[in-house]
Parts: sequence; C-alpha cells; structure tokens
Amino acid sequence: MRWFAALLAWPLGAALQLQQRALGGTALYAALAALGVLLALAGWRWRRLGLLAVLGLALAGFGSTGWRAAQRLAEHLPAELEGRDLQLTGIVASLPQAGPNGLRFRFEVERATLDGAEVTLPRLISLGWYVNAHEDAALSQPQRELRAGQRWAFDVRLRRPHGSLNPHGFDYELMLFEQGVRATGYVRAAPSQPIEEGAGYPVERLRQRVRDAIFARVADARAAGVLAALAVGDQGAIEREDWELFRTTGLSHLMAISGMHITMLAWLAAAAIAALWRRSPRAMLFVPAPQAARWGGLLVAAAYALFAGWAVPAQRTVWMLATVVLLRSAGLRWPWPLVLALAALVVTLADPWALLQAGFWLSFAAVALLMASEPGEAAYAGTLRERFIATLRGGLRTQLIATLGLAPLTLLFFQQVSLVGFFANLVAIPLITLLVTPLALLGGFVPPLWSLAAWLLQPLTLWLQWLAGFPAALWFVPAAPAWASAAALLGGALAVLPLPWRVRALAVPLALPLLLTPPGRPPPGHYELLAADVGQGTAVLVRTRAHLLVYDAGPQYSRDSDAGARVLLPLLRARGEREVHRLVLSHRDTDHVGGARALLAALPVRATSSSLPPDHPLLALAPQHEPCAAGQTWVWDGVRFEFLHPREGEADPAARPNTVSCVLRVAAMDAPAALLAGDIEREQELRLAGRHGEALHADVLLVPHHGSRTSSTPLFLDAVKPRIAVVQAGYRNRFGHPAAEVVERYRALGGTLVASPACGAWTWRSDEGGAGRCQRDSARRYWHLSLVQAASGE
Repeated sequence: MRWFAALLAWPLGAALQLQQRALGGTALYAALAALGVLLALAGWRWRRLGLLAVLGLALAGFGSTGWRAAQRLAEHLPAELEGRDLQLTGIVASLPQAGPNGLRFRFEVERATLDGAEVTLPRLISLGWYVNAHEDAALSQPQRELRAGQRWAFDVRLRRPHGSLNPHGFDYELMLFEQGVRATGYVRAAPSQPIEEGAGYPVERLRQRVRDAIFARVADARAAGVLAALAVGDQGAIEREDWELFRTTGLSHLMAISGMHITMLAWLAAAAIAALWRRSPRAMLFVPAPQAARWGGLLVAAAYALFAGWAVPAQRTVWMLATVVLLRSAGLRWPWPLVLALAALVVTLADPWALLQAGFWLSFAAVALLMASEPGEAAYAGTLRERFIATLRGGLRTQLIATLGLAPLTLLFFQQVSLVGFFANLVAIPLITLLVTPLALLGGFVPPLWSLAAWLLQPLTLWLQWLAGFPAALWFVPAAPAWASAAALLGGALAVLPLPWRVRALAVPLALPLLLTPPGRPPPGHYELLAADVGQGTAVLVRTRAHLLVYDAGPQYSRDSDAGARVLLPLLRARGEREVHRLVLSHRDTDHVGGARALLAALPVRATSSSLPPDHPLLALAPQHEPCAAGQTWVWDGVRFEFLHPREGEADPAARPNTVSCVLRVAAMDAPAALLAGDIEREQELRLAGRHGEALHADVLLVPHHGSRTSSTPLFLDAVKPRIAVVQAGYRNRFGHPAAEVVERYRALGGTLVASPACGAWTWRSDEGGAGRCQRDSARRYWHLSLVQAASGE
C-alpha cells in the first residue's frame, strides 16, 4: 500500500497544480520541487517517515508541473505584436491540413521582423493560409506545393491563443498549451516558392509523402481519408460525415492513432520477433527470445507513434508500454495496481497536462478493468478447439467489460454513449487493428495493399450505417453533479469485476443518479439566459421552467464547420435539452443562421420564427415557420415573450438583412426583462424608442449588431437603460466589434458591459439577479488568456 501511495503521490501533486487559476513565480515552483525531493529522500531514508515521502513526492509533482507551466507561459506573443504585419522565416513543422478555406499548419519560427527590426516570437506557432475568395476557393500554386520541412518566408498577422469557452465544451487553449503552440495567425503574403526544400522535419516529410500517395492510389476519397488517419495520424483527412458515423457507433477511438493500435502493433511485432529469434541459437544465447520480443515490440510501437505524428495519446501509450517492458526486463512481477500506478507516474512526468484529457482516464480505466477481471491462463488451456472457443469467449467478454465498465466514464466526459457500440466494436476492432491498420502501414512498401484495405472498409461502413440507423443508437444524459458521477463510476467497476452477484447488483442503484438526475431549471415565472461563446456571431438560449427558446444559431466557420455542431449541440445535450420549443432566426446573415442547419437536423424543433426571405433554403427544414412581426406574443411558464420588430409589412426580402432583424423582449411579472436586439441599426433603434419609450426598458440588453458603430444610439440606450449589456463578438475580429465609442456609451450608463472574448459564455437567471456568471471566470485556469472587458479590433 505504501508503494502504491508513493507512486500516485506525484500525479496527485501535478493534478492539484492543474487546478490553479494563476501561476506563481518560477523560483517559487523550483523551491517547492526541491523541498519535495528532500522530503521524499528523508522519508525513504527513514522508513518510519513513509508518509513524509508521500507528501514530498506530491509537493515535488506540484512544484515541477508549476515550473514547467511557468516556463511555457513565459514563451508568449507580446500583446503589442497582435494584428501587426510581421515578416517570418521558418520551417513548416507539421503536415499541412487542407480544409475548405485553405491550409493550416504548424510553423517553427527562425527569424521574425517588424518594419525591419527583429522581434522575439514563440518558437512554434499555428498558421492558416487561406484561399482567395475571388479565385473560386481553389488553392493557389504555392499553397498546393506547401510541404512539411520546407523553409518559407511569410508575411503574417498573429494573435495570442484564444478559443471559445462554454460549459462542458472543448478547451482549445488547453490543447494549444499542451502542444506548445503559443500563437496563432494567418499568412497575408508569400513568395511563389519556398526558400529551401527539406530544411528539417524528415519524419513529417515522409508522413506527407505517404499521405499523398494514399490519396493518389485510392479512388474513394472517404476511404483514403480513413487510411491516412490510421497510417500517418492525419485525422483531418477523415470526412465530417464519417466522424459523425464513428461517433454514433462508438468507434471514434479506433479512427485515431489510439493506444489500441499501438499496443496491438507492438504485440504483433513482439510475436514475430520472438518466432524469428527462436530460430537462431546464437541469438538466444546473446539475448533471450522473450527479452528481445519485448524490446523489439516497444521499438516498433515507438516508431509507429513517431511516424503517426507523436500525438499526445500516442506518447502516453509508448510510455505505458515502456514501463511494463522495463519491469519485466528487471524481473519484477508487480501486482497490476502497482504497474498501473507506475505507468501513471511515468506518463505524468512526461506530460502532466495529460491528466486533463479524457483519453488518459479511459485508457487507464480500460486496462485496470481488464486486468482486475482477467480469468487467468488456465481458462485458455486444453485442446486446440477448446482454446479457440476460450479465445472467442475471451474476446466477447473483453468487449462486454470495456463497454459496461467504461460507460459511466464516457457519460461523465462526453454526456453520451453509443448503445450500438458493443456490436460495432465486435466487428470493427479485429478488422481495423488486425487487418486494415497493418495493410495501411505495409502499403507504404507495397502500394496495392492500400486498395485492399479500402475494399475491407466498405462492408464495415455498411455495417456501421445500418447500426447508426437505429433511433436510439446514441444516448445522451445531462451533465451530472460530482457525487452522482462518482457513484456511477463505482457502479461500473462493480458490474464487471469478478465479485459475487449480490455485490454486482449494487451497480444498478449506484448508476441511477447519473442517469436520472434532473437538470436544474428556473422556477415558474422566471427564466435563464445563456449567451454562448460562438465567436463572431449570435446564439442565445432562453430557458423557462418547461420550455427552451434558441435565439440565433451562431456563425458558419467554414463549409464543413459551424457553431451549431461545434458549440450549440454539445451545450444543449450537456444541459439535458431534448428539444427546442422555438428557434428564432433574427435575419439571414451567416453569423446568425450558420449553425441552424445542424441544429434542425439533430434536435426536434417544434416551431420557428424568422425574418428569412420565402426562398431561403433553411425554411424547407423549419417546422411550423412563422415570420416574426411586432405584436406577436406568447407566455411560457409565467414568462412573456414579445416581438417588437419588424412590423407587419416591413420584412421586405429586398431590404438589408440587419434592418429586419427580429427583436425579442422577454419579461415576467416581478422579474427583470431582457431585450434581444439582433443586428438592428440606427434607424430601427430610433423607431423602437419612439414607439415604446420607457416601456422598452430592459435589465439585460443583447447589444445590437455586436457593438457596431451603426448601432447603440444614445436615444435607444436612454430608452432601454440596460443594467447589463452583452456583446457577442469574436476575439480580435476583423470588424473591430465592439467599437471603442460604443463601449464608452455603455460605460457612461454605469452598468456592466460583458464581451464574450473576455467572458466566454455568459449565464444569468432572472430569479438570482446580479451580473451573471462568465465561464472564463468560473472555469479559469492559468493557460487561459486573460482579457479585460474592452473594445477589440485590429
């Protein structure tokens, strides 16, 4: 037990440091790490002070992680260089990822200048090189020739890492921080050809040659994308529809370079090396065959992980395998809990931020469950037929254990689980790991094997499409409180461990709180507003006791990415929303309706209101559509909704979209009111103020047109008198929203101005009052960019 506690002490200390909202000084963390090491050595020297050693290791883990984080944060882009035209020379450090809008790639900066003077930049940055909108969205010749390892000179504009931050959403800034990327930006100008070919990154150059060869050889682009993902780790090559299919059927883990692929390849390599080694008596005298097989398998696994891009999950698997190989090579037969604890220590030493990744916990939980429930070698003894039947049963049992045991953890991290995943994985795991992945790798030497691998994917795709067609293929639950999640995790473990059935039966009541805990809702007569962080666009959730209204659906980021799929659907599902009772699309601009298609396709929408023209394609998907018009009212759970604009006959399809924005007022008796103003401009504001006067007052105002100079006129603000003004805009957006003079107008009112770049998602309840809650405040960690509520722009 003492060894187990000592091995887990360092990861525990690192985990505590990852909860810090802000960092201390580098010297402080170095001193804490040194003190922790001294305490650990003292506890090791005097065995009676074993607890001191555990505390020392935890302190060392805390200090070491903090010191590394401080070193990484010190390498940053100075704020005064954001949005400036910089001249960079450096090397393309990754596979260029082709998208509908151009290319994205990592760039290692060698030299940077501003107006001829050298400046210091982070070593590794992420760049986009976008297509010219006037060239039919086709890549230019230099873009088509971009290769990993080339040295280029670019004119760029950069900004500090910043991403949308929503409840239960993806943390983009954490991902960049963990990968060491300390600035992002885009190419403004480039020469027609690189300065030098093959200036560095030989592995990345080889990966790109193999990827390009796969796409040239395999006619089916979707199959080629899957093979490229399995062979070289290019997950961006997989089509969006295929990712949706894999997610629905519980196969997302198989289509990335996961621990399963690397471990299986290591096992196959070890078996082959052992068989060959035993053919040479001299080789066995030099190194025993089991030893050679272990180290050979580890080397093959490391080579595959490196060739696949050395992503964080791949690194984690290699460190785990190395830990097991070292223990076996040293002749140590540790119990499986100690082996896992040591592996967790090694992984945390290499990458402490792995503790924040779902893959870390899913990997260790899967291995722990399988080890704890392993029946032993005797179960596989007997005749060849008996061993075959035992192996088949073992495979079914393993999949059942993984499915049941990991279900609570999957629901905890993703609020969803595939109910057809067991059947999908039964076919896909052996097919992908034993056939398709080896063929995808061997195709680099024998290219016709890629065609065979693509052919094997066809029946698998048909099988998955059939499974995904079931109405309840994917099951969602709302995010549960911590106590319910802990109880469900315990229940999942009890269900699969080799325990008496009366103990296993406890899994059912332990899991019920996770599955049945109702999400929090406002009381009757009150409502909740959530302004989602969608970048440069608008999306607001209005929740009453039993109804949900969605006001706008956010922007379309590219031809295959939008706020509906990336932000709103995960947010709604985590909140336990099963349907949308009314979807309001204020006007037809894509920063307001870009995510509507994904929303309409994924969730039942009972009614739609909009100012869209009659021929707009979204109306074909919208049920019970009604043009919004001033005077329309309805009441949900004691909360009154009223459209104030446009008036009947004003919604002319030929009018500019902003001028016909649906303006919605939400109010309840004895409760503060909210005004959602879309993108109305000066003229519409003056009309509203003239018609309604003081009746326009609202405690919360969704700032018109994202804080543009064309809106937020003094007369309108005098009528509304908002206590809280909310601006939904993108960080350093190209429009300069919110404009500095508009910000000053709101500040002059004496209220609170909330801007999504500095706040993230903003949540407010009419029964609680106050200024609401910013996601960047409640979930702040030291890697998040800290901003003040101020005007932004280039």
